[in-house]
Amino acid sequence: MKFLDEAKIYLKSGDGGDGCVSFRREKYVEFGGPDGGNGGRGGDIVFEAVSDLNTLIDYRYTQHFKAQKGHHGQGRDKSGASGKSITIRVPVGTQIIAEDKKTILLDLARPGQVETFLQGGNGGFGNAHFKSSVNRAPRRANPGASGEELWVWLRLKLLADAGIIGLPNAGKSTFLSVVSRARPKIADYPFTTLAPQLGVVTVDESAFVLADIPGLIEGAHEGSGLGDRFLGHIERCRVLLHLVDGTQEDIANTYHTIRKELKLYEQDLTTKYEVVVLSKCDALTDEEIQEKCGVLRQISQKEVIPISAVTGQNVTKILRILHQAIVVR
Repeated sequence: MKFLDEAKIYLKSGDGGDGCVSFRREKYVEFGGPDGGNGGRGGDIVFEAVSDLNTLIDYRYTQHFKAQKGHHGQGRDKSGASGKSITIRVPVGTQIIAEDKKTILLDLARPGQVETFLQGGNGGFGNAHFKSSVNRAPRRANPGASGEELWVWLRLKLLADAGIIGLPNAGKSTFLSVVSRARPKIADYPFTTLAPQLGVVTVDESAFVLADIPGLIEGAHEGSGLGDRFLGHIERCRVLLHLVDGTQEDIANTYHTIRKELKLYEQDLTTKYEVVVLSKCDALTDEEIQEKCGVLRQISQKEVIPISAVTGQNVTKILRILHQAIVVR
């Protein structure tokens, strides 16, 4: 199934049914009073977060959702039936955002979370409601209230325990394919991964969810290379695994580019726990590994671990560090 993390949809809750003007007409009852019933309430628009979905692809093709109108009232004090509500099932981690693409209206971050988003219109009163000691035969009834309507954006931010970040072609997809059953596309060119990938990682009889975030580039916080959407998925990760390509000449600049984009997108991202890794060490000599780890250690002020997803060097060690960091947080 194709991954889609953003979609625009139209929502409209149901209109309320109209009240009824009616009078009792029955043999031997000379002065039958008003017996017009009330209109039914319009259906609601409801969102439900479900764990068995991981994409918004369904909402690329189905974009209009209208709840049922309430039925009109009838004579003999019969109230109209309420309209049926519509429940829209979305993946856990979906945000409902206003048309300006900035204002968050609803955040569905918990499995099973159910929220009424738009309420249906109230039904109108029938003339029986307006009967009083002064006015015994009212000929007045209210129309039903209109439902609410709105265009909104659905934006999915993946829920993962840890996220892999780095420049394009840093070895993120290869690492994920080695430590989990996920099978992302792997090739020797930038932007092989065009959508976030999730994998369940098992280490020492414990498991956690690892996300492969597509490669970020300079200007990602402004949308370059769809970077602003990719950065959004990092927000919900508790731990970041920063892969720095060991075959790059200027690894200091490589590291700083990613850290700068995290900071410019949202300051809080730079405070997340970060594990720094020098990847593709199977292509380096021992002297090169030692030198580049030293450079990264100096600029990041963190322990730097050399790994090779191809040979398995230090892969299990990294997974244990990630798991421990996730448990603590």
